[in-house]
Amino acid sequence: MDDPILTIEEREAINSGRWFSSLSPSLRHDILRCAFVKRYKDGELIAARGDPPEQWIACAKGAVRVSSTAVSGKQVTLTYVEPGIWFGDVAIFDGDRRTHDAYAHGDSTILCVARADFQKILSNHVELYEALMRLQARRIRQLFGLVEDLNTLPLRARLAKQLIHLVRSYGVPNLADGSQMRIGLHLAQEELAQLLGASRQRVNQELKAMEREEAIRIESGGLVVLDRAALMRISEADDQ
Repeated sequence: MDDPILTIEEREAINSGRWFSSLSPSLRHDILRCAFVKRYKDGELIAARGDPPEQWIACAKGAVRVSSTAVSGKQVTLTYVEPGIWFGDVAIFDGDRRTHDAYAHGDSTILCVARADFQKILSNHVELYEALMRLQARRIRQLFGLVEDLNTLPLRARLAKQLIHLVRSYGVPNLADGSQMRIGLHLAQEELAQLLGASRQRVNQELKAMEREEAIRIESGGLVVLDRAALMRISEADDQ
């Protein structure tokens, strides 16, 4: 049975989210008051494509893998939702069904607000409309940036930018050397390749090249960023 209470760490992840923390205290209080907790094991389905939009969702622990299924039947990962990020509001607004599948990536905790409660909060807090518009604007900017990168940057630069994003969102300092950051989100090279729209073989080649340059270290448990500045230089050099 799900523990209905967020842990201290999970609540901190929600409260420290960039968007959520910008809301007024009264609005945050009403959202959390209406929310309920659900916990998932790695790989469990959270929401399926075609589902009606019954809940507004935030990730409080772990990650949510958002994916689609190609005509061939192969699953393609589009993004990973990190702790502190809210999603699912678009389908509630337009009333259409979910457009993608969402799975737990690692043991994950999800905070949910029922559609009816979401609409009540909107009616009581006009502030939320503007806040959600800002959120949508940020998503659109990110989407345009991704499309631009995909069409203008070589894989090496896109990979460096993705690693910088992952270490910013999931970086865990190395106890032996605080300048080194382990990416806490465990991704297989195939999953990383899907995020970049490339083959696993090409991504593997670029990772090994970055390792030779001592920007990263490849370990059996994942990736360690040794020199974030070096990754920045790679992304900027190839962006000229």
